[in-house]
Amino acid sequence: MILNPSSMHLQVSDLSLTYPNGVKALQKVSLRIEKGMFGLLGPNGAGKSSFMRTLATLQRPDSGSIHFGDINVLEDPMALRKVLGYLPQEFGVYPNMTAQALLEYFAALKGMDNKQQRLVLIDELLTLTNLLEFRHNHVDRFSGGMKQRFGIAQLLLNKPQLIIVDEPTAGLDPAERNRFLNVLREVAGQCIILFSTHLVDDIQDLCNDMAVLNGGSVLLHERPTDAIARLQGSIWTKAIERQDLDAVEREHCVLSSRYGVEQMVWIRVLSTQQPASGFDVVPPTLEDVYFTAMLHQQIAA
Repeated sequence: MILNPSSMHLQVSDLSLTYPNGVKALQKVSLRIEKGMFGLLGPNGAGKSSFMRTLATLQRPDSGSIHFGDINVLEDPMALRKVLGYLPQEFGVYPNMTAQALLEYFAALKGMDNKQQRLVLIDELLTLTNLLEFRHNHVDRFSGGMKQRFGIAQLLLNKPQLIIVDEPTAGLDPAERNRFLNVLREVAGQCIILFSTHLVDDIQDLCNDMAVLNGGSVLLHERPTDAIARLQGSIWTKAIERQDLDAVEREHCVLSSRYGVEQMVWIRVLSTQQPASGFDVVPPTLEDVYFTAMLHQQIAA
């Protein structure tokens, strides 16, 4: 099933999920996600993986709805699976199988009967993921980053229109992270990629739209550039003595602090005007956006 590009969007409405142990993993989550790269940002335990698994039809929510274009996902999960590519946080591979052999096997499972077409596509995907020279190496001996790139290669076999990747850069070194993100950039213009992470830099480097999730609830849904612009003139910084940090946190909305040299701490404070003497206004960052959303949730609780 090929969706009309003009109607390609993912609509999630009032999605709620409570596990048998009473944990409320999702609480009335509503998001509209358009073509391109969408980042889901939140701390560990925020509900990101629960959200991803529900979208991937691996578990059913208690209530709410999911539509991808004309597909009613909860009523017809098989229709979504035909156009879905899913890369979970951790995935296993068959031992003692080369990248080439494993991709051929997956392609056959996905109904690609023409061997010549399979081989051409596999060559293209190994080239895209920068794994062509390792095609005859065993996948179970790949590095973490190589396995993640192989995961992208296998999910692209059916030319998915919705790609879900859950914490894909966790544990990767900087070089592997860049290689992996470059692969996602290559394919982002053709489909929707939903990318969950707890790393602000991943969102900043990749995504044209984003949401912050915590406690199973959406705290913010905004384009990163707009979210940063909204905080312009509201972020202030100052170096203070470490011993004064607790007192300053009681007096001001401290978003973050970084320890410096000689017992000094650099703090970033949210305020519509200069909090006190010695504070300097600085350009906001996406990290400030994230911490502001988390702070507002704490204040509202």
